[in-house]
Amino acid sequence: MEVVVPPQLRTPRPAAWWIVPVTLLVGSVVGGLAWLLLAAGWSVAEATARQGAIQTALAAGAGVGAAVTLMLAFRRQRHQEHAAHVTAYLAERNAALAEQVADNTKHDATERRVTDLYTKAAEQLGHDKAAVRLAGLYALERLAQDNPGHRQTIVNVICAYLRMPYTPPEPAPAPDPGRDRKEALRAARRRYQAARTGLTLPAEPALRQESGDREGELQVRLTAQRILRLHLYDDRPADQRSIFPAAPAFWEGMSLDLTGATLIDFRLFCGHVTDAVFDKATFHGTARFDKATFQWRAQFAEATFHRTALFNEATFHRTAWFAEATFQEEAWFAEATFHGTARFDKATFTKTARFDEATFQWPPRFDEATFQEEAWFDKATFTKTAQFTGATFHEAARFGGAAVVDPAADHVWPDGWRLETTPEGTGRLIREETDSGPAQDA
Repeated sequence: MEVVVPPQLRTPRPAAWWIVPVTLLVGSVVGGLAWLLLAAGWSVAEATARQGAIQTALAAGAGVGAAVTLMLAFRRQRHQEHAAHVTAYLAERNAALAEQVADNTKHDATERRVTDLYTKAAEQLGHDKAAVRLAGLYALERLAQDNPGHRQTIVNVICAYLRMPYTPPEPAPAPDPGRDRKEALRAARRRYQAARTGLTLPAEPALRQESGDREGELQVRLTAQRILRLHLYDDRPADQRSIFPAAPAFWEGMSLDLTGATLIDFRLFCGHVTDAVFDKATFHGTARFDKATFQWRAQFAEATFHRTALFNEATFHRTAWFAEATFQEEAWFAEATFHGTARFDKATFTKTARFDEATFQWPPRFDEATFQEEAWFDKATFTKTAQFTGATFHEAARFGGAAVVDPAADHVWPDGWRLETTPEGTGRLIREETDSGPAQDA
């Protein structure tokens, strides 16, 4: 709201500085005229001349009086205008202050309400009933959706909840009709023999309940993961994010800290985050990070993936840190783009590792990594140095069609492969000659 600022007002000068001299002047003129009129011995001509002069002087005095009256009126009008301007300014200023006070009061009331809701929802997360914890999660989700300024704080709370120690429930045994039938026959035989002999059988043991309601806690954790997945989902192409608005449910600029968390079927498909820290996290079930975008850090140091890990078409703008990570099933990084450092030092790939058509714009490090099955780097692009120092390949390492932008860099390739410079000045990997035959193109 624009506030009109009044002009700088100065204190008006006293009117006596010009009223007194004018009064003296008029008095002198009147006194002089009286002396002239009362003087004796005038001739007729002199009296007529003096009478004309007196009339002229009186007219001039009347003009001076009129000018003085006009100046007084102008002075009065000027002061009235200044007073009106100041009054209007003060009215606008007071209205602006009242509006600001009302806005501050409304903001304070909103903040108190948000704080109360946040506190109650956080308390619900500590309840011993899974249903109450679920209600707390949904309350936090709604609070974050309606208050963008509190989203990161609420994401931090959800991440902290997922970082709490947790052991997933054991999977239920597969149904076996034959085994169940045998158990039922044995139980019936025991009851029959007891009835014949008059013995009383002990009560059947109650079904064992999961300690700590792990099944209920599993549902709470899956809900927490679903909230993160829903609000970090952004399927806009990278080159169009500045053109098209994001979906209302997308929370932009969020960071995740899930260090040491136990995650079940974690999904961040098309997720867009600033920082993501999963150091020492444990992934049960399939971990999906397909087409995810990591603006800064993506840390998975010492993380354990019990099932398939999918990072196809993921984009890592800064550090991608998978040092000492363990992939117990397949690891897919096909068409992933690493704009920054990609660290896979001492990582263990138990099953197939696929980096097909991946792009490494900064030196990737696979020092002392272990590939227990096939490692696919077909059509991958290495812009700078590639390091495979001490890497172990128990089966074939495949680099078919891989491109090396700077052949002169200090590369360290797996055993059995060497770099050949192409006529275009780039490099390609070919197999070295072996006892079984000549070298073959990758």
